[in-house]
Amino acid sequence: MSFVSEPAAPSMRTAVPGPATHRTKEDLDSVIDSRTVQMVIDYDKSIGNYITDVDGNAYLDLYAQIASIPVGYNNPTLIKAARSPEIVSALVNRPANGNFPSNRWLALLREGLMRAAPPGCTQVFPAQSGSEANDLAFKAAFMAYRRQQRAGRPWTEYEQETAMKNQAPGSPDLAILSFRNSFHGRSFGSLSTTRSKPVHKVDIPAFKWPQATFPQLKYPLEAHVQENTREEERCLQEVQNIISSWHCPVAGIIVEPIQSEGGDNHASPAFFRKLQAITKEHGITLIVDEVQTGFGATGKFWAHQHWALPSPVDIVTFSKKAQTAGYFFSDENLRPDKAYRQFNTWMGDAARIIICNAVIDEILSKKLVEKTAQVGVVLYDGLAALGVKYPNWIQNLRGKNKGTYIAFDTPDSSAMLNKMRELGINIGSCGVQTVRLRPMLIFEESHIAPLLAAFETAFSQLA
Repeated sequence: MSFVSEPAAPSMRTAVPGPATHRTKEDLDSVIDSRTVQMVIDYDKSIGNYITDVDGNAYLDLYAQIASIPVGYNNPTLIKAARSPEIVSALVNRPANGNFPSNRWLALLREGLMRAAPPGCTQVFPAQSGSEANDLAFKAAFMAYRRQQRAGRPWTEYEQETAMKNQAPGSPDLAILSFRNSFHGRSFGSLSTTRSKPVHKVDIPAFKWPQATFPQLKYPLEAHVQENTREEERCLQEVQNIISSWHCPVAGIIVEPIQSEGGDNHASPAFFRKLQAITKEHGITLIVDEVQTGFGATGKFWAHQHWALPSPVDIVTFSKKAQTAGYFFSDENLRPDKAYRQFNTWMGDAARIIICNAVIDEILSKKLVEKTAQVGVVLYDGLAALGVKYPNWIQNLRGKNKGTYIAFDTPDSSAMLNKMRELGINIGSCGVQTVRLRPMLIFEESHIAPLLAAFETAFSQLA
């Protein structure tokens, strides 16, 4: 699946970061805060699974722009789509699709984006980022909840009047429940449900919404079945208690299939099935945040497909590998009762959806989801074997049978990332001490050997 012109191996010419990166970062800081910049990249020279920095260092990239590059750098199918007359028109004329859609808009959605719809989801609302997708999902949940309460009655004059003053009953006191260590975005609504790190939240006003404990499983899973079952039951009971005791109604629950930024935390399919049952029992919208897990990385197109749910998810939010954003939904009642209640100028932007459709073409035509599932087994087994040899450096290995969505704990994840970059491997971290792997869907078995060799060298040098 890799590109023919892809490098045979990483090649390092300078220290990391190199002098050109340092200079560019300093210049950049004069116009924008560059403290988060880790490397400056020459994207014209990056190809397939390899990313090249401005110093000429070529890295095997297993972080992929924070899990957002699906099918490789400079992918020919995406380049062809980007050069098409359709995308030129979408960029130059940029339709306000809510009011004045192009004659191509229906095909872009029905024959394009909807190919990726999760099972049972029949409609979509496009957006422009994962944070926005989650905010819009919250709105849909709130409107559906109040619509259910009204039982078909129209808005009252008093509701309309108080809404304009941000007061009840027009602006009701409702909540979205999220989980400890979750990450759902940095915009105001989504930030109120983000619980991963204080740096995201300090000084920012927030909705007074509840959080429940996400299961903290013990690994290996097969050795701690009873303990993990008890932990999940405890967390589910906590969800029930919050719903029954919170100071205002909980209208929705948002959950990641795998808590990513918060530490790559997993739960069992049984946990999620029971969580869905709780939402059904209470008339609450279940929002599954697949911004990072969606589009194939876990060996299923959608991570929640691993759960074998008895009924479709209410809302599934997406972004990152989709190269666009939005939410799919399965319940007709999640469509607002009036026009303009969910609306924005570009409705996700047709140009980005054209690129998304090219991504879907690549995934489906090359069977990349199935390929990722197969490669993930080999990658996991390789890391497990390395963990036996270096148990202090690979702890709590997780992601078995979840494609290449694999992580482990290590004593100093920052030092590990820096050392791996010196060795020509770009990986990511999350949580407190977790290394996370987020390779692209074109990652091959042939890339595993240099990765494992680099880990082994890093362990030896950091010891």
